[in-house]
Amino acid sequence: MRRFIVTGLAASLSLAVPQVAVADNHTSSQTSSPAAANYENLREEIWQWRLDNSPQMATRIGDRRGDGKLGDWSLEAHERSLEEAKAFLARLDAIDEGALSPSLAVDCAVIRSSIADMVAAGEHDHDWYILFTNRGGWHGSITSLPHRSPFFTLADYQSYVGRLEAFAQVNADGIARSREAVKRGLTKACEPMQGFDDRIAQLIYDDHKTSPFWKPFAGDKPGSISASDWENLQDQASVALEESVFPSLRDFLNFYKEEYSPKCRTGAPGVMATPGGADYYAYRVRSFTTTDMKPDEVHQLGLSEVARIRAEMVEVASEAGFETREAFIEHLRTDPQYFMTDATEYLKYTQALAKEIDGWMPKLFGKLPRQPYTVLPIPAAQAPGNTTAYYERGSLETGQPGIYRLNTTELDQRPLWELPALGVHEAVPGHHHQLALQQELDIHPLRANGTFFTAFVEGWGLYSERLGIEMGLYDTPAKQMGRLSYEMWRASRLVVDTGLHSKGWSKQQAVDFMLDNTALTPANVDAEVNRYITWPGQALAYKVGELKMRELRARAAEALGADFDLRAFHDTLLENGAIPLSVLESYIDRWIAAQRAKTAANPAQ
Repeated sequence: MRRFIVTGLAASLSLAVPQVAVADNHTSSQTSSPAAANYENLREEIWQWRLDNSPQMATRIGDRRGDGKLGDWSLEAHERSLEEAKAFLARLDAIDEGALSPSLAVDCAVIRSSIADMVAAGEHDHDWYILFTNRGGWHGSITSLPHRSPFFTLADYQSYVGRLEAFAQVNADGIARSREAVKRGLTKACEPMQGFDDRIAQLIYDDHKTSPFWKPFAGDKPGSISASDWENLQDQASVALEESVFPSLRDFLNFYKEEYSPKCRTGAPGVMATPGGADYYAYRVRSFTTTDMKPDEVHQLGLSEVARIRAEMVEVASEAGFETREAFIEHLRTDPQYFMTDATEYLKYTQALAKEIDGWMPKLFGKLPRQPYTVLPIPAAQAPGNTTAYYERGSLETGQPGIYRLNTTELDQRPLWELPALGVHEAVPGHHHQLALQQELDIHPLRANGTFFTAFVEGWGLYSERLGIEMGLYDTPAKQMGRLSYEMWRASRLVVDTGLHSKGWSKQQAVDFMLDNTALTPANVDAEVNRYITWPGQALAYKVGELKMRELRARAAEALGADFDLRAFHDTLLENGAIPLSVLESYIDRWIAAQRAKTAANPAQ
């Protein structure tokens, strides 16, 4: 979720995807040469392949081929997909990019980067056998079904029941691969996984009709479904829950407690302590940042950012009347005025703040998505030990809004002063705006739905937090410190993640570093460090992406001077959807050149 540029950062972002020329249009068919026709046909093949292998994504866009399926989690399917990805990559590499239009060249660079990353991941055993973090795993394929599935027609309900039935095979395949992870020494560190078995157990119910999985059948029968069909659906769902879902979850729980947990790792918690871990982490750094940065480069960048932000925090503390930064942070962490005790009131407060932020959107963007969003709690079974908030993308095709999910547990650890920065990151102008807009852009559906670059998506979320300054959201020293603490949080990640996974840090070292530098409460810090340990590299994407976007904004503002239009810049930044940072930089540079040429041609304007 955040911030600004440092001198020389561009030199560090030497990216693995090619620099390409770009154009302003995104027409769906631009065939003008044999190379273009070849590429467009290949792109469509890849898209259909993705839909065939991603049934829930197919459902999200209204394609019924995924009905009743959860995907194939077997080792054989993983190997087959990897070989198919390699074949696609070879064909992409044979494309003559020089013969493509500028827009197709962008397309090719983006899609090639996505496929190349799949292939690179497959070079590491970790990608084959590590299937869960402390936050979730393959059982997540069903936990979200009751609130993420369409429920309009008989076919929708039949698909839901089919997916409940399919979970038994997914679970068996997941356990088989995880059993191999145990044999290969690729287990998670022990401490961050504490409570994971409890979260599995919370999904198991003695009475299936009291479970969240029964929710689609708990209300009135839809008018489009006959009474006999409704009764049959309920009977089938009952059998699926009693004979597939709950027995499978019990098998997973028993496997985890009896086979996996006893073999979890002690000592240094980072992935470098696993076989091949150092090489795997170096890959993860490249993958999540879409750069060629090395772990130590990221670590040093983090230390630099931490020092800069810490100095700003000292100034805010002084403005608030505190002699030291530490004294102000202690006040913010402990004063009851900054905390609520009622989960419903906390949710309502966040919802009202979201509507206030909505009013700023037309001032910052010329193009807004049609899809709305809502603010809801993280489901009870997933909330303990989870992060403060996250975003779930919606779908106009399936009637699902975007959802800004808020953790309403442990409210004594969730201060109100962090909510402005949190809201602009997770909802608008952050994740909801960017991801909902991406689904509506005039780009190929593979780009709109089937590619994801964390450095762009999370970099934009972090960049959006700084837009809260222009919105006037941080109107008290507490809220200012909240924003800075969130920025420090993401800067600290660069230090902590690389410390854990490439420098042998202990969990306590990571916790102490974050407690010393951020205003986050101890419970939040503990949850975050557990996340970094079990999800190597992901946390690096935020700051690297945000710094690049701030750099590009500063570059555009300097080059265009009085002609710089912030709304046009933001629209341009987002009009390709999520893309690697090098492709983004090339695109913005071309836009700047086009704007300058337009001014030169029409000086009177």
